[in-house]
Amino acid sequence: MTSEPQELAQRMAESLQRQLRPTQLEVIDESYQHAGHTGANDTGMGTHFRVKISSPLFAEKTRVARHRLVYDALQEFIDQGVHAIAIDIT
Repeated sequence: MTSEPQELAQRMAESLQRQLRPTQLEVIDESYQHAGHTGANDTGMGTHFRVKISSPLFAEKTRVARHRLVYDALQEFIDQGVHAIAIDIT
Protein backbone atom coordinates (compact mmCIF):
# COMPACT_ATOMS: atom_id res chain seq x y z
CA MET A 1 0.00 0.00 0.00
CA THR A 2 1.23 3.49 -0.70
CA SER A 3 -0.39 5.30 2.25
CA GLU A 4 1.20 5.72 5.63
CA PRO A 5 -0.50 3.38 8.13
CA GLN A 6 -2.06 6.17 10.22
CA GLU A 7 -3.33 7.82 7.07
CA LEU A 8 -4.69 4.48 5.93
CA ALA A 9 -6.54 3.92 9.22
CA GLN A 10 -7.94 7.46 8.94
CA ARG A 11 -9.11 6.88 5.38
CA MET A 12 -10.74 3.62 6.44
CA ALA A 13 -12.51 5.44 9.29
CA GLU A 14 -13.70 8.16 6.89
CA SER A 15 -15.14 5.55 4.54
CA LEU A 16 -16.96 3.84 7.42
CA GLN A 17 -18.25 7.23 8.66
CA ARG A 18 -19.54 8.13 5.23
CA GLN A 19 -21.22 4.81 4.49
CA LEU A 20 -22.40 3.52 7.88
CA ARG A 21 -22.86 6.68 10.00
CA PRO A 22 -21.53 4.99 13.14
CA THR A 23 -22.28 6.17 16.66
CA GLN A 24 -19.00 4.62 17.82
CA LEU A 25 -15.95 3.92 15.67
CA GLU A 26 -12.33 2.99 16.19
CA VAL A 27 -9.93 1.70 13.51
CA ILE A 28 -6.77 0.15 14.98
CA ASP A 29 -3.71 -1.02 13.05
CA GLU A 30 -2.74 -4.36 14.64
CA SER A 31 -0.27 -5.35 11.94
CA TYR A 32 2.68 -5.51 14.34
CA GLN A 33 0.96 -8.45 16.07
CA HIS A 34 1.03 -10.44 12.82
CA ALA A 35 4.70 -10.15 11.87
CA GLY A 36 5.68 -13.23 9.90
CA HIS A 37 2.07 -14.19 9.21
CA THR A 38 0.43 -14.40 5.80
CA GLY A 39 -0.27 -10.97 4.41
CA ALA A 40 2.15 -9.14 6.72
CA ASN A 41 4.74 -6.81 5.26
CA ASP A 42 8.25 -5.76 6.31
CA THR A 43 7.03 -2.62 8.11
CA GLY A 44 4.65 -4.33 10.52
CA MET A 45 1.99 -1.76 9.62
CA GLY A 46 -0.91 -1.33 7.23
CA THR A 47 -2.02 -4.94 6.67
CA HIS A 48 -4.09 -6.09 9.66
CA PHE A 49 -6.77 -3.89 11.25
CA ARG A 50 -9.41 -4.10 13.94
CA VAL A 51 -12.63 -2.11 13.54
CA LYS A 52 -14.78 -1.42 16.60
CA ILE A 53 -18.08 -0.03 15.42
CA SER A 54 -21.72 0.64 16.29
CA SER A 55 -24.22 1.90 13.75
CA PRO A 56 -27.98 2.38 13.59
CA LEU A 57 -27.76 0.64 10.20
CA PHE A 58 -27.00 -2.59 12.08
CA ALA A 59 -30.44 -2.69 13.72
CA GLU A 60 -32.45 -5.78 12.86
CA LYS A 61 -29.51 -7.26 10.89
CA THR A 62 -27.79 -10.56 11.59
CA ARG A 63 -24.16 -10.66 12.65
CA VAL A 64 -23.18 -11.80 9.16
CA ALA A 65 -25.13 -8.96 7.54
CA ARG A 66 -23.48 -6.42 9.86
CA HIS A 67 -20.03 -7.73 9.00
CA ARG A 68 -20.90 -7.66 5.30
CA LEU A 69 -21.77 -3.95 5.59
CA VAL A 70 -18.37 -3.25 7.14
CA TYR A 71 -16.48 -5.31 4.56
CA ASP A 72 -18.42 -3.66 1.73
CA ALA A 73 -17.54 -0.21 3.09
CA LEU A 74 -13.85 -1.19 3.20
CA GLN A 75 -13.64 -3.16 -0.07
CA GLU A 76 -11.41 -0.60 -1.80
CA PHE A 77 -8.83 -1.01 0.98
CA ILE A 78 -8.99 -4.79 0.78
CA ASP A 79 -8.47 -4.52 -2.97
CA GLN A 80 -5.40 -2.33 -2.33
CA GLY A 81 -3.68 -4.77 0.02
CA VAL A 82 -5.26 -4.72 3.48
CA HIS A 83 -5.00 -8.40 4.36
CA ALA A 84 -7.24 -8.79 7.41
CA ILE A 85 -9.97 -6.87 9.21
CA ALA A 86 -11.24 -8.03 12.59
CA ILE A 87 -14.66 -6.58 13.33
CA ASP A 88 -16.05 -5.91 16.80
CA ILE A 89 -19.70 -4.84 16.66
CA THR A 90 -20.51 -2.97 19.84
